[in-house]
Amino acid sequence: MNILITGGAGFIGSHLCDELLGQGHTLVAVDNLVLGREENIAHLFSHSGFTFCKGDILDAAFFEALFVDNRFDVVFHLAANSDIQKGGNDPMVDYELTFRTTFNVLQCMRKYGVAQLVFASTSAIYGETTDLLWENYGPLRPVSNYGAAKLASEAYITAFAASYGIRAWITRFPNVVGERFTHGVIYDFIRKLKNNPHELTVLGNGEQIKPYMYVKDLVRGIMYVWENSHEPVNVYNLGVDSRTKVKDIARMVIEELGLQAHIVYTGGDRGWVGDVPEFKYDLSKIHLLGWQAQHTSDEAVSLAIKKAIEYSK
Repeated sequence: MNILITGGAGFIGSHLCDELLGQGHTLVAVDNLVLGREENIAHLFSHSGFTFCKGDILDAAFFEALFVDNRFDVVFHLAANSDIQKGGNDPMVDYELTFRTTFNVLQCMRKYGVAQLVFASTSAIYGETTDLLWENYGPLRPVSNYGAAKLASEAYITAFAASYGIRAWITRFPNVVGERFTHGVIYDFIRKLKNNPHELTVLGNGEQIKPYMYVKDLVRGIMYVWENSHEPVNVYNLGVDSRTKVKDIARMVIEELGLQAHIVYTGGDRGWVGDVPEFKYDLSKIHLLGWQAQHTSDEAVSLAIKKAIEYSK
């Protein structure tokens, strides 16, 4: 197929580019390089089936030209502000980069007759709860601007699917870790310890506990959902059955770096405004479809730490 991927130079997007090209698809990747990096996709520049376009989805002339010049079969929409703290400091960030980007994608799909959308959503849409989260859980009350923008995006996707015949696959991500990431707990811990190898400051009390998923497992899950579910709108949680505490991630990073750093906790049950201290997915639906991740949460964290240290050398 001829595919457009937004956010294609980003952490997850670049791994998805690898997977799509490996399956023989032709790919146009667009990224404004705010969070994405050309180095993530530099190894693909010589691939005959790959085109990279630097630009902004919110630039209507630039973005529409991609649809005019290419007859896309499907859009994989990953472009968003994935830094929840940044979006919490400025509400316009997620309104523009997480919601309006999605709306612009949908408008171009409707205008130029693209019938398939694969959308990267998030556990943040569910809000703060200790309940087991399944796809039809509700009411949905996100506590971050990022989660609210993703939920609004999902609503518009289902409306466009009903009104304009667009088939959609919505995959809700947990915490994703692995090589090429640009922020997140592991990234922050390594950066802090490079600045001060004797002390590591951890936001919150360290008891925050969430499922962490290795990026290549996530990409395989996205592809599996796209290839094996066929409803007008297909919604799936992607994740792992296990979880990892932040204090354990801190210990694992310190040990992998070979340090004896002292851990200092800032206190409280969360790291920042909009942070959800814990969540747990019900993965029955994706397991019934026939897919599950290869790595546990702890394995994903351990692998991501090793990869991050290796890439930073």
